[in-house]
Amino acid sequence: MESLEAIREMPPSAKLVLRILQEVKICDLNRLKNESGLSRRALMYALKILGEMDFIETRICLSDTRKRFYCVKLK
Repeated sequence: MESLEAIREMPPSAKLVLRILQEVKICDLNRLKNESGLSRRALMYALKILGEMDFIETRICLSDTRKRFYCVKLK
């Protein structure tokens, strides 16, 4: 139940990003930007919120360490 309360308190951008990640499973920043239509600043804020609330994981691409992939954490 805690997670439902946390989701209700999230800004709309974070809810949108969470829904997209639930559908596509794993995604990089460019794809998230294209799928959501959010600005880079709004997208980074949403990812920060989701990370702080422990809803998503950030993974580093092994072939290019500048790239990050985001996915929903399994609970």
